[in-house]
Amino acid sequence: MKQVQTPVAQSEEQEIDLIELAGKIWKRRKFVFKVTGIGVVLGLIVAFSIPKEYETKVKLSPENSEVSKTGQLGGLAAMAGINLGGAAGPDALVPDIYPDIVSSTPFLLELINIPVESTDGEKKMSFYEYMDEHQKKPWWGYVTSAPFKLLGWGVSLFKEKEESNNDFIDPFHLTKDQEDFIKGIEEKIVVSVDKKSGVITSSVTMQDPLISATVMNVVLENLQNYITDYRTRKAKHDLAFSEKLFKEAKESYFAAQKAYARYVDENHNVISARFKTEEERLRNEMTLAYGVYNQMAQQLEMDKIKVQKVTPVYTVIEPAKVAIKAAKPNKPMILIGFVFLSIVISVGYILFGESLFNELKNIKNK
Repeated sequence: MKQVQTPVAQSEEQEIDLIELAGKIWKRRKFVFKVTGIGVVLGLIVAFSIPKEYETKVKLSPENSEVSKTGQLGGLAAMAGINLGGAAGPDALVPDIYPDIVSSTPFLLELINIPVESTDGEKKMSFYEYMDEHQKKPWWGYVTSAPFKLLGWGVSLFKEKEESNNDFIDPFHLTKDQEDFIKGIEEKIVVSVDKKSGVITSSVTMQDPLISATVMNVVLENLQNYITDYRTRKAKHDLAFSEKLFKEAKESYFAAQKAYARYVDENHNVISARFKTEEERLRNEMTLAYGVYNQMAQQLEMDKIKVQKVTPVYTVIEPAKVAIKAAKPNKPMILIGFVFLSIVISVGYILFGESLFNELKNIKNK
């Protein structure tokens, strides 16, 4: 007769197995401590080998003077996480694409020649020179990149060196140095938008706190200029066209006015129907020119008001400031990660690695 194993017996067997495994680990606790100690040492080496990076973060709220017509519905939609501001009009710039604007090639290339200065005041250079020549790497970075640098040096002996001119920038045809510059700062400049509040959060991470704050200010200014230019582009185009028409109407009116005054002065003693007809014609031309001139003057003022109306107002919630503490690397988290990994490796070796190693050794001996 087959004996059925009860759940109580199964739980007791599992408990015995767990106790046995725990006992096995406890017997080899010195090995676990040794491996953990090695993990601590490696964690400290890695944590202190990674260069410090300082983060500068700003918060910006762009406000368009064009009031949305959604009313209370727009407020309820914002509370629900739905942004109706992007549909305000054809000239509205959707905030969701601000990160794409900042990470675009033309935007990043504008940062190449901005002057920067290190915190100690010893280094004054362009931002491109700082990214190209003054970036620290962990020691393993120099080791892994050494073969590629040696290979590149060997290739350069048989290849003509390209002259790099950062004063002339063609986004359509970038040089290798310019491409490397873009790749180097793409991940260091981050922009995010809160869809509920519309607040723009931008951060720049650099190895020097002063340079990080300097670049952040330029990025913020360029982004504001881009948004302002986009939203006022059509209004400024209309304003320029109105200024041109106003100037032409003014010249036409003054010319008609002078022609009428000259004709009246030259024929003030003449009394004839032909004189009156010509005088009336010149007066009508002057009146018509004045009407156009007056209308264009009003249109010009309206276009000026329109430019001012569509120009967004920016509220800087959190301004840029020089960071005091480094944001990276997170040394405690690196150390905890290495300790956890070393414990997992040592325990895994005790439970599974030793038996597997012994089996392979026995097979080899046979």
